[in-house]
Amino acid sequence: MKKPLFLSLAIASFALCMGLATVARAQDAKAGDVVAGAKKVSMCIGCHNIPRYQSVFPEVYKVPKLGGQHAAYIVKALQEYRNGDRVHPSMRAIASSLSDQDIADLAAYYSAAPATTASK
Repeated sequence: MKKPLFLSLAIASFALCMGLATVARAQDAKAGDVVAGAKKVSMCIGCHNIPRYQSVFPEVYKVPKLGGQHAAYIVKALQEYRNGDRVHPSMRAIASSLSDQDIADLAAYYSAAPATTASK
């Protein structure tokens, strides 16, 4: 059974529009700047750059090192803290003060930094 021509054209038009929308969203996404990120890490280094650092608020846990982490993960984590999807009070307060560009810059900086672990 052959599909009517208008149905085929409608499907093709829809697919083209979806593809263009995806490209537009990708272009709207802010690119992170490593140099700008380096100027914004002062609020991060007090916890995330201390070897074997453990926080005691709101509970005792090992603070993760961020160097070498994937940028997309850092962006998602900071957005989740900012939106309240992650509940750590200190991180929520810090993330709520960050713009989308700040988040992208911090993610670019830490993803370009050497990989570190809690023991380093």
